[in-house]
Amino acid sequence: MASTRRALRVLGHPVAQAGGWVAAAGWAAAFPLMSHLANQAAWGRFAAPGYLFAAVLTLTLPCGLAARAAGAAAALGAALLPLGALALTGHHQSEVTVVERSAALLLHTGSPYLTETPHVVDYNPYLPAMALFGLPRVVLGEAGPAARVLGDVRLWFAAAFLACLLTGWRLLRPGGPLRASVLPLTVLTASPLVALALAVGGVDLPLTGVCCLAMALAERGHPLRTGLVLALACTLKWTAWPALPVALLLLHRRHGPRSALRAAVPALAVGGAVIGPVAALHPHELYEQVVRFPLGLTAVHTPAGSPLPGKVLAGLGPYGHTLSLTLLAVGALAVAAWLPTRPPATAVAACDLLAVGLTVAFALAPAGRFGYLALPAVLVVWPRLATAPGRPVPVPRRRPTHRRAADVPMVSRDTVRTRE
Repeated sequence: MASTRRALRVLGHPVAQAGGWVAAAGWAAAFPLMSHLANQAAWGRFAAPGYLFAAVLTLTLPCGLAARAAGAAAALGAALLPLGALALTGHHQSEVTVVERSAALLLHTGSPYLTETPHVVDYNPYLPAMALFGLPRVVLGEAGPAARVLGDVRLWFAAAFLACLLTGWRLLRPGGPLRASVLPLTVLTASPLVALALAVGGVDLPLTGVCCLAMALAERGHPLRTGLVLALACTLKWTAWPALPVALLLLHRRHGPRSALRAAVPALAVGGAVIGPVAALHPHELYEQVVRFPLGLTAVHTPAGSPLPGKVLAGLGPYGHTLSLTLLAVGALAVAAWLPTRPPATAVAACDLLAVGLTVAFALAPAGRFGYLALPAVLVVWPRLATAPGRPVPVPRRRPTHRRAADVPMVSRDTVRTRE
């Protein structure tokens, strides 16, 4: 706790905050110069001035106002403006097209997966519930600026992310004012860690928020709601599956085996009810696109190609690809064996364990992006912000109650004589 207070004191200094915004500006400015993706380059052109303006506000405004004004400027420049501009012009990464198309397919065919996949954009590596975020596009279409923005799946990814983190904050800091979460959440959303993903794609944002919320619910002892949230997470993307045993171990340690069982049953039942029909009716499409495609086993290779260790090994040929998959399996088994020996006792510890497992998976997978690491990073950062020591919440004092004369029982003379 003392180390957390010291870290918050250092990070709260205006010079440190301005330095952070300048570093973020430098990171954003590199994208127009180095990235070959037009969407990321456009984000950098919006974000870099916003971060620099936030640094200037941090150093020039009074302390009480500087942090809020800087956070708002950074959020405007790095998240809101690029998201609005890219949504209006129809520019986005391929996952936006995939999710919006999967919603239309789900409504018309009962499956979110195409049967023929000659091109990389035809693959849908997500589980069936991810298609729900594409429904606004199906309903609103693209006729007019308002429909283009409101139907954009990135807007709903961001809404789910923010709603989950705000709810998790309230659970981990009971009794505190919700407005205290606005500044930390604004800064986190405006950071390059989240803002870039939010503006260009954002498919991992709802998954991140749901995992944080599941751990907060588990710590506070809400097994049914934990199970339902875990079911949602596990039907969005396979990377959420490690969250199930971690949350159950947290419930088991804090609230006993019965609570863990009460969460496991709805998680498995609802998750199976969502994935089961698609797996039964369209097993080939599900297996090819959700399992084989992310592992680099299909004829069309995933565009995720950041030079992480697993990707580097896979690039050495068939033996390197096999070694990458072997290391991925060994890493998963090692983390799974480690979990029961050190079951988490808090949401922070549970998020840390989940972050370690996901980092191992992303680093050793045959294909991956550095952007995937935003998920474990937020898992580490947000619960600590929510549980960080802050100002004590004032408890209103109860006014002393004075008994009115009419409320005092009358004592008769006979009673006084009897006592004498």
